[in-house]
Amino acid sequence: MEVYKRIKRELKYKGVIVEMCQDTMQFPDGSLHNWDFISHPGGACSVAVLPDGKILMIRQYRNALERETLELPAGGKARGEDPQVCALRELEEETGYQAGHCEMLTTLCSNTALMNEQIGVYLCTDLIPARQHLDDGEYLNVETYELDELLSMIFEGKLQDAKTVAGILAYKAKYHSK
Repeated sequence: MEVYKRIKRELKYKGVIVEMCQDTMQFPDGSLHNWDFISHPGGACSVAVLPDGKILMIRQYRNALERETLELPAGGKARGEDPQVCALRELEEETGYQAGHCEMLTTLCSNTALMNEQIGVYLCTDLIPARQHLDDGEYLNVETYELDELLSMIFEGKLQDAKTVAGILAYKAKYHSK
């Protein structure tokens, strides 16, 4: 494989969550090119399954899409935070449930062309009702769905959030593949 080398990284914007940089890259032929790079601390999400088999979902407004979306409970992690700790924290904050059991399903990189964000996807079971405590400015509805309903929504293009699609499909493949 040819070798690419970063010559310089220049911070262009520092936000609350992300940092946007411009990297000057040296290509294998020696030429220099600028690439965009977004540094993101990552996050985690939960496929939270109730005793009746229904899956907890969150409906909330997403500014980037200018509409509501249906997603798995999820959130950003603090830099250096363990993604499983993040998944459990966000599950309780958003849904009001704690998980007695939590295991890794998969890890995904949301956009390898532009950013270093990694999202841990966890299966959470043995759910115990707790107390929902949303962040300031966070408004959402908790809903429950059968796995088959969510799969239909994925293949109809109604569920488009990448971590949600990956989480539901990973859960289906690992625990319902027959």
